[in-house]
Amino acid sequence: MGSKKTVTMAVVVAALGYFVDIYDLLLFSIVRVASLKSIGVSEEHLLEKGVLLINCQMAGLLLGGILWGILGDKKGRLSVLFGSIFLYSAANIANAFVNSVEAYAVWRFIAGLGLAGELGAGITLVCELMDKKSRGFGTTIIASVGVLGAVVAALVGDFFSWRIAYIVGGVMGLTLLALRVGVAESGMFTRIASAKIKKGDFLSLFLNYKTLLKYLRVVLVGVPIWYTIGILITFSPEFGKSFSMASIPSAGKAVMYSYIGLALGDLSSGLLSQVLKSRKKVFTIYIFMLAFFVWSYFMWAGQSLFMYYFICGCLGFAAGYWAIFVTSASEQFGTNIRSTVTTTAPNFVRGSVIPITTAFEFFRLSFGIQTSAIIVGVATIAISLTALYGMQESFAKELNYTE
Repeated sequence: MGSKKTVTMAVVVAALGYFVDIYDLLLFSIVRVASLKSIGVSEEHLLEKGVLLINCQMAGLLLGGILWGILGDKKGRLSVLFGSIFLYSAANIANAFVNSVEAYAVWRFIAGLGLAGELGAGITLVCELMDKKSRGFGTTIIASVGVLGAVVAALVGDFFSWRIAYIVGGVMGLTLLALRVGVAESGMFTRIASAKIKKGDFLSLFLNYKTLLKYLRVVLVGVPIWYTIGILITFSPEFGKSFSMASIPSAGKAVMYSYIGLALGDLSSGLLSQVLKSRKKVFTIYIFMLAFFVWSYFMWAGQSLFMYYFICGCLGFAAGYWAIFVTSASEQFGTNIRSTVTTTAPNFVRGSVIPITTAFEFFRLSFGIQTSAIIVGVATIAISLTALYGMQESFAKELNYTE
């Protein structure tokens, strides 16, 4: 366990890094329409090109999650924490200067690579530095502060041009690197750094049936979160039109209100897991709550802009079990593979947007946008509850061991 100053600095840097991470991750959803129109994409192709660029970003997250996760177990948590911040900050700035869909896709992919590393490294570092009974407080602070990056992204995207918004994100990330000198490496990692054991062996997660099942359960529990963000929130203008709303909702405001809810949800779910001394009970509560608000979205969101944004906030709150999701991922495996799991699991959840949006597009052609979203939503929630049933409880689990 680290000193109070060491723990505080790790939490602060991880939280601010995740803040910039979320800012960049959600910025495309906010500036999608304006940026694509600016580079010459016609109205009828906005959804199609939007899905393409989201999938490029998520493909980068999938690949980056594996690369950064392995590096975190082999080279240390800090090298990944700051290396990933530098990469996504540089890609953000480059994104401000694109003039074609092809260039946009390349830089969203590179940004995805960078975005893949920060959260997993930060959560792993904090979990290993803090006391086992209180580490949930640290990860809750990281998640709650971090998701507010989407709120700032929405405000910046609303008041400034999309190019300036990308530059702001890049500058924030590069500024954060100045705090590097105040953060210490995890003692748990340091103790095994020179040991002759396999570290960061990603393939080992798939070579044993029990290990694979445990890993899949971790990933699948989080999938409904990114169904909510990747479909219902990102494509708010299209859903507004399908609801025949008099005023079409803005994707930027939908993101902002949903992420205000997400910040409150992360805070409440993290604190509730400490009170109940259980991760699984909180997962169950929030997934069923999310199912209710998804149903509410299709029943009532189209009544008015106020109701639409209110339900977006409720969806965000219910999806706020992200805080305990990343905590639980870190608690499930040993020190020699922990960074790999904690980094890949949330990025595989984010990357699940690829099959989710693909299925959404497939069903949309036959059934329309609303029915398609309902089919995909029911499937993701059912899958997550099935995965949760067999998941191990990890509250206050001792982490100083290897696989």
